[in-house]
Amino acid sequence: MDAKKAAREAEATRKTFGQCADELTKSKRSEWRNATHARQWRQTLNDYCGPIWNIPVDAIDTPAVLSILKPVWATKPETASRLRGRIESTLDYAKAHKRTGENPATWKGNLALILPRRQKLSRVHLAALPYQNVTAFVATLRETESIRALALEFLILTAARLGEVLGAQWAEIDSAAKTWTVPANRMKAGLEHRVPLSARAMGIVGKMAEVRTGDFVFPGQRRGRPLSQGALRKLCPAGATMHGFRSSFRDWCGEETSFPRELAEQCLAHKTGNAIEQAYSRGDALEKRRALMDAWAAYVELRAGGNVVPMRAAQ
Repeated sequence: MDAKKAAREAEATRKTFGQCADELTKSKRSEWRNATHARQWRQTLNDYCGPIWNIPVDAIDTPAVLSILKPVWATKPETASRLRGRIESTLDYAKAHKRTGENPATWKGNLALILPRRQKLSRVHLAALPYQNVTAFVATLRETESIRALALEFLILTAARLGEVLGAQWAEIDSAAKTWTVPANRMKAGLEHRVPLSARAMGIVGKMAEVRTGDFVFPGQRRGRPLSQGALRKLCPAGATMHGFRSSFRDWCGEETSFPRELAEQCLAHKTGNAIEQAYSRGDALEKRRALMDAWAAYVELRAGGNVVPMRAAQ
């Protein structure tokens, strides 16, 4: 081996975990569905891998990886699983660039022998506002009609995910058809999702059109940027989460209506049925879902203290 090649390999093994994470993020950026996904991938490593960030990759062993994973393994299983995978990918990248030894973040035959399987952990559900309280909460949102309050009510009415709402652009709104089409690259399942918009949701769109400043339906303070997640989270009621409003909607569907379970799941953009059923299902039941979302909007319209009238599907 010539001296230059030996020097290059020695330099590669001296790279820190953080350097490898940065290089991997840059090299994989074109593969990721959107900038948000890339940012989340990198943010996970930033948030949890501080103790090993400046350690040479060759010096990172199983105890070092466990010191990162154990604090969140039982309390945040989804986050912990993603974190482990991203550490493993970073160290695989390092190995492909001359890191020596086995990958200490590998699950099979390694961490699987030390950490409990995720299925055996107690499930941690995102806290949700009881659906019976959503009406009163929406009433308080309407007291201000700020952009963030309108965005949060739109999220509740559409049962959409936070990132989908904040990323909503005017090109996705069809006012004539009263639909919002979220492109595949912004959906968790990677499939385009048409959302039927109720009269109130269309009213919110109309209010935002009056103050339109760019491509985003709910713009932030920085020009060309959408509203921030933090702005909406500040409005979230104590003990609840933004994602929890999807659970509020789903609980209402099950408890207060006779709409089919599959229809409620479609409204949440969840896959239903087995692989064969999914392969043969070409429609998205838009109008049937519109009836359900209109019923949800009618329920949300009720004021606190009013009679809660269950909304039933037409028989």
